[in-house]
Amino acid sequence: GGPRRLLLVSNSTLHGGGYLGHCQRHIKSFLGQKVKRVLFVPYALHDRDAYARTAREKFESLGYGLDSIHEACDPVEAVRKSEAIFIGGGNTFRLLKALYDNSLIQEIRKRVLEDGIPYMGSSAGTNVATVSINTTNDMPIVYPPSLQALGLVPFNINPHYLDPDVKSTHMGETREERIRQYHEEPNTPPVLGLREGAMLLVEGDKATLQGVTGARLFLRGKKPTEHEPGTDFSFLLIDSNLQNL
Repeated sequence: GGPRRLLLVSNSTLHGGGYLGHCQRHIKSFLGQKVKRVLFVPYALHDRDAYARTAREKFESLGYGLDSIHEACDPVEAVRKSEAIFIGGGNTFRLLKALYDNSLIQEIRKRVLEDGIPYMGSSAGTNVATVSINTTNDMPIVYPPSLQALGLVPFNINPHYLDPDVKSTHMGETREERIRQYHEEPNTPPVLGLREGAMLLVEGDKATLQGVTGARLFLRGKKPTEHEPGTDFSFLLIDSNLQNL
């Protein structure tokens, strides 16, 4: 075993770069030399074969083998034997439903939280690492049995967080307003809005904001706060009622 190790990336592709290009240095540092093969979970996209090809090409270029869980005879066994897990982006509802359908929620939790294998998520894969998918941006195109997710951290994340455009004439709700509406419900956990290009590194009880952009933190009943790369978010890992801070 060992402490939990998570790399939770806001987005797979940053403007002007290729797939995972903006975070490949972080991936190599995160996975290190011990990991030889990564188990990829492509459930968030419909064309799993094409998705696995894209991911395999990238990880092989970084020096890692990649097995896609959709090619395994027994997905549960694939998780039990995995050295590291990477869950990619796409539709969060589709992804979570497939994790439940394949009985993988508890298996992934055990491997990451008890056995200490590295977990990497991008976009939807970051959403499902948290308490629930209540703060995803995606449309509910399928119906998972629950919105409860892997719970690898005791808060929620909003990937691809967007600031309001002051020049826009669009009168719909901003992302900030939607998160505030979520926090109008009782006992809702903190929400970390990760902008494009941002990621959260969790090592045991330490959480650090990395990447090239900042994040916005929403606590229930409090004004949102702005945070730069390098911010220590370890306090978010304390599994208590943070609303009382």
